[in-house]
Amino acid sequence: MYNIPHLPLPMDLETKAILKKTAAARSALAEMKGAALSIPNENILLSTLSLQEAKDSSAIENIITTHDELYQGDYLKKQFRSIASKEVHNYAEALLWGFETVRYQGFLSNNHILQMQAKLEQNEAGFRRVPGTELKNEQTGETVYTPPQTYDEVLVLMNNLEKFINDNELSDWDPLVKMAVIHHQFESIHPFYDGNGRTGRIINILYLVKEGLLNLPILYLSRYINQNKADYYRLLQKVRTESAWEEWVLYILAGVEQTSLQTIKIIEGIKNLMLKHKRKIRENTKFYSQDLINNLFKHPYTKIDFVMNDLDVSRITATKYLDELDRIGIVQKMKLGRDNYYINTDLYNLLSSVNQTKHV
Repeated sequence: MYNIPHLPLPMDLETKAILKKTAAARSALAEMKGAALSIPNENILLSTLSLQEAKDSSAIENIITTHDELYQGDYLKKQFRSIASKEVHNYAEALLWGFETVRYQGFLSNNHILQMQAKLEQNEAGFRRVPGTELKNEQTGETVYTPPQTYDEVLVLMNNLEKFINDNELSDWDPLVKMAVIHHQFESIHPFYDGNGRTGRIINILYLVKEGLLNLPILYLSRYINQNKADYYRLLQKVRTESAWEEWVLYILAGVEQTSLQTIKIIEGIKNLMLKHKRKIRENTKFYSQDLINNLFKHPYTKIDFVMNDLDVSRITATKYLDELDRIGIVQKMKLGRDNYYINTDLYNLLSSVNQTKHV
């Protein structure tokens, strides 16, 4: 039986191994933060990378969608190609709402967490009030862990967590170490009926935004967890059974370092493609604009409606632009149902084929 401790933990977590790994993770994170500033329009990274994070975080919970289904969705019209792609878009909306909120308010409250989870799950169920929640092994059906059962217990622990997240006087650990502890604590409290894993991974990103280690919510941590999923669940539980905090924190720090370095490659790839497309459009058409480039990189699958909206042009003009871009090979026109999509194939291929090698 795991009795969830109140934070801060009554131990010094910053061992020699953790301090060394923290330095490497912070260095990679700072480099990624700098690389993100090289993309002039932050909405390009917000649109593409938040959707990638949403896709991978949802996949950890076996909510599987393809890149095609994802990019064919139209969140404004609430039109999606599958239930899974709708859930991924809900995740991205919750992440971006949380980011804007934390960026402007400077703290992350339980109320914010409740609102994000409501956007994610599309309901207002709130913290668990009915006992009976157990975490089971998917293969054997065996109960692996039983979280707090009463609403009062959940509320006391979540209030303690809220204070730990926002009051830096409570602990002088590095924010990356704190993030690892916060994530474990949240997953152990398991405060919601559903969406705990995804909400917890959003909290990771927002905490780093709050602490100034991220300027955009683009740390791509869910891919790392997906590639090392067995270790993720094993180490979550090993903390509960053996107090193996060092192993858990080192796992999370390795994830921060590796995904920061991967994301730098993505950002550099996007920047190079933007320059390539800019030159080609300027050389071959008379209608180049930065707004057009921004549109093509915000939407790997763009549509006439998106161009009309982003460039404030008529349907006839937007259609003319996109058909001309198809002719010169910037996009590939494809009819799906009633809609014409114009696929930025270079960007699509970059986002689809980023290093999928498993890391340990």
